Amino acid sequence: MTPVALDHRRLYRLPWTLPDNGISWLEPTSACNIVCVGCYRENLPSSHKPLEVVREEIDTFQRLRKSDCISIAGGEPLLHPQIVEIVREIAARGFKPIINTNGVALTKELLRELKKAGVRGFTFHIDSKQFRAKWRGKNEIELNELRLHYAQMLAEVGGLSCAFNATVYEDNLPYVPDIVEWAARHIDIVHVVVFIAYRQIVPRLVENFEFYAGGRKVDLNPLPYVADGEQNVGIQSTDILAVIRQRFPDFMPCAYLNGTERPDSFKWLLTVRVGARGGKILGYVGPKFMEFVQTQHHLWKDRYLAYAHPRMLRFGRSGCLLLSPLDRGARSVVARYLTWALRNPLRLLRPLYFQSVMIIQPVDILEDGRQDMCDGCPDVTVWQGNLVWSCRLEEPKQYGAFVRTVPKCML
Repeated sequence: MTPVALDHRRLYRLPWTLPDNGISWLEPTSACNIVCVGCYRENLPSSHKPLEVVREEIDTFQRLRKSDCISIAGGEPLLHPQIVEIVREIAARGFKPIINTNGVALTKELLRELKKAGVRGFTFHIDSKQFRAKWRGKNEIELNELRLHYAQMLAEVGGLSCAFNATVYEDNLPYVPDIVEWAARHIDIVHVVVFIAYRQIVPRLVENFEFYAGGRKVDLNPLPYVADGEQNVGIQSTDILAVIRQRFPDFMPCAYLNGTERPDSFKWLLTVRVGARGGKILGYVGPKFMEFVQTQHHLWKDRYLAYAHPRMLRFGRSGCLLLSPLDRGARSVVARYLTWALRNPLRLLRPLYFQSVMIIQPVDILEDGRQDMCDGCPDVTVWQGNLVWSCRLEEPKQYGAFVRTVPKCML
């Protein structure tokens, strides 16, 4: 398959940076109740952090980083015995608490308790490479039933952002358009869909490198993200985009985050589409739309926007009308909407919704050994009072520092 050719200069570079970002990443535990093939965290059942330590990590975020949201992750955060208190603490500090969960431990009673404490949304990680009771062997189409269960649960409680992410492997890559299509049908209750390209360290692919941490040569085998090489670890964000466009040819991103080493790479690739419930997509907003939204929110709230409230996402029609003079994508949405509505004026009574589709391409090791990370990464967490990449947290935990990749020919 040929990846989609994109010109990063024609997209909006999301303004997120290390000290000023839409999201921060809190890990109160690394314990988990299921196994995921692509997981990068060691599952430690007794790893729940005391509430005092959690507060100290939130202090670090407040001291070093502006954020709209704090994603509460892990591990499985719902296993933490004080998860309600953690949510309440984050909300009291002025952040939006967002829980990243596999959903197994979520009940309606706990959901209502978490909402009362101030939770603002959930991101459910669901894909076919998880070992879930009653869902073993199900493909991504079949798993849409489980996704819908959680979306309807949140919609029943109301006022909560509902997001889903899935790790993309070589064998479930063809199913990505099915998830995109399913999300379009439920655009009124599914607000964000995220696809994360699978990444692991495969020894045979890095045999020409040595690995060092703090000047000391290290063995990578203890890391949980060292794999046997059966899966393709080179899937690019543009590969995922190409598969989506096979079914949705006009699917068009509006914004991105580049890599720390390659300014023209697409480590985070954001598409925002507008549509009506039932799967009618009327178009995609453009770069100027996203630039206006992020800039206006920062001027008003002194922070960049992440996880918009569901009531904001119901204004697809008025939002595109308002910004159509600035944004070509919004103008296209308005034109398609008017044509669609004139065929049946009753459609004027139906709301239009915004929905985000994000594609993430984690760390890549370049031919010369440089590690291309996400520049302005939102998923930054705290380790020993410092901000660090959450996807590589096991390295400082294991070796005291991040691992550097050095080609053997340079030694």
